[in-house]
Amino acid sequence: MKNKGLDSKKLALLCGEFADNKKAEDVVILDLRKLSDIADYFVIASATTEPHLRAIADEIVEKLKTEHGITPYSIDGERPISWLVIDYLDVVVHIFRSDLRAHYDLEGLWSDAPKVRRRKVKITDPLIEAIKPKRKRASKTKKTTSS
Repeated sequence: MKNKGLDSKKLALLCGEFADNKKAEDVVILDLRKLSDIADYFVIASATTEPHLRAIADEIVEKLKTEHGITPYSIDGERPISWLVIDYLDVVVHIFRSDLRAHYDLEGLWSDAPKVRRRKVKITDPLIEAIKPKRKRASKTKKTTSS
């Protein structure tokens, strides 16, 4: 399935970026294209708590909907939520509570899948930038010495 002009790799990268927006831990994107017909990519991320997990999922779903007009085919996870799956058909996002990710070990199950390299984006906090001391430029005028 093509997602309104986004190829599956770009969609996977966006999911990873949006997970990072909510401080998801250890975000990994696996390329399954040569290994399976299930999906082109898995995006796997960890959350520290159930509210954190929901915040990550909400960020991905809302940003893709508002910025790209893409809605998931399905979302699956039961309360208490410890593993949530967001299915975009070509891209499947798995968000685990940190303590359960190692137990299910999707990276191990799909160890033949290459990991997609993600570009690290430097996020600057405008509040921190506003209070940082500004560097003073060196004066270009020469001091004259008087004798």
